[in-house]
Amino acid sequence: MEERTGAQLIAEALRAQNVEYMFGIVGVPVIEVAMAAQTAGIKYVGMRNEQAVEACRLYSKFSARPSSLAAIPSVIEKAVRSSMYGRPGACYVDIPGDMVNAKIEEVKVRTVSCCPPPPVGLAQYNAIAGAISVLKQAERPLIIIGKGAAYSRAEAEILQLVESCELPFLPTPMGKGVVPDDHPNCVAAARSRALLQADVVVLLGARLNWILHFGFPPRFSPQVKIIQVDLCAEELGNNMRPAAALLGDIRAVVSQLLEELQKKPWKYPANTEWWKTLKDKMASNAKMSKAMALQPALPMNYYTAFHHISQLLPKDCIIVSEGANTMDIGRTMLLNSLPRHRLDAGTFGTMGVGLGFAIAAALLEKTQGSGQRVVCVEGDSAFGFSGMEVETMCRYKLPVVIIVINNNGIYSGVDTDTWREMEKMGDLTNIAPPVTLLPDARYDEVMRAFGGKGYLVQTPEELRSALQESLADWDRPSLLNVLIDPASDRKQQEFPWLTRSNL
Repeated sequence: MEERTGAQLIAEALRAQNVEYMFGIVGVPVIEVAMAAQTAGIKYVGMRNEQAVEACRLYSKFSARPSSLAAIPSVIEKAVRSSMYGRPGACYVDIPGDMVNAKIEEVKVRTVSCCPPPPVGLAQYNAIAGAISVLKQAERPLIIIGKGAAYSRAEAEILQLVESCELPFLPTPMGKGVVPDDHPNCVAAARSRALLQADVVVLLGARLNWILHFGFPPRFSPQVKIIQVDLCAEELGNNMRPAAALLGDIRAVVSQLLEELQKKPWKYPANTEWWKTLKDKMASNAKMSKAMALQPALPMNYYTAFHHISQLLPKDCIIVSEGANTMDIGRTMLLNSLPRHRLDAGTFGTMGVGLGFAIAAALLEKTQGSGQRVVCVEGDSAFGFSGMEVETMCRYKLPVVIIVINNNGIYSGVDTDTWREMEKMGDLTNIAPPVTLLPDARYDEVMRAFGGKGYLVQTPEELRSALQESLADWDRPSLLNVLIDPASDRKQQEFPWLTRSNL
């Protein structure tokens, strides 16, 4: 009678769910699982940065421990299904160590087929009619495109909604590219003004969390009306009660809105005071950013560095970004033309995810042969969380281009001379500001140590040359260590982030 080990059951159950890649850090008994995965046809990618997986249990959509070897395929199918159905999210399956090498007769294991694609939900008709009624009464409408719209692949439908109704839109960080950032109706350059003065906001797969300031004043008008479209029923009404709540798949619901709007076509006028306000603010902010970008002083500031980077990045590249100022400024200056081509620290602002995201994106690109570059733009602090993953990139020959914006600290740092003066003053643990890092750290040499290409960049000319050379190299990863002014900062913001604990 043929037998199967727990490791084989895990691997075969994952393969049955069409899992193509496994990422992990091996050790006993994970080695056996990784080897079984490779035997089953799953590509195994050995990583370097182990996260606190057990701590994720409380925050997972589904968590379970199989009661027996025979239950493993069913539990894994449910975990995969739960991760995709409704709002996508992580799931946790805890396999006891003694199960991995235990054996069971194959005939006692129930075969579980691959779970079907997620069902597509439609909004109720009266909710659609109510939403359109609210939208048509708007004096200052705004569409906010969230990552839920990107997940549902609603780009064609949302573009049609934006253009047929001539509505201004604002993407959230990972909603960028659903409609191209350079579209004339994109008002990202006037984000604060758009949020503050809009009287009707259409939320397409975006949550009113800290990224959108919970929908609260002073960032939003106290009288704003929200039309909320979301896949998750529990999300509807969080922080603000919507004037219209549309539960369903974003793509399907936008199609419903378009169908209803075609019965009585409506277009927001182009000559309104609202459009003038937004365009004036966009022009003012663009002028301010351009002035900062063209400053000739060395070391460079953030805006100068991003100005030159933005001119050279391919339009179809996948941008991975994390950091504080690096991520915030990069979001406004590094444009996305395609959906699902931007990954960043996400809802929880988690640092250290960037290099892992880049590795996954590069593996997918390598398999598909899309010819799209993966560019990872990191703050120096963010890079430090998982910097050893450059070895992973070199080991698998993944041509990721990493750009470290190095300001010697978290938000801000100090220059080498100031650091040396502080060293003379005594114990740095008592003296050095908590936000400072070692000045002019040679992150480029870390990449060189593993066989990748490293560049120390101090001028715009060096930046352009290094980036062009890196983008032309498909054989190995590259790292550009871009030294900028430690005192460089964002342009003055109208409002601070709201970071209170909330839904």
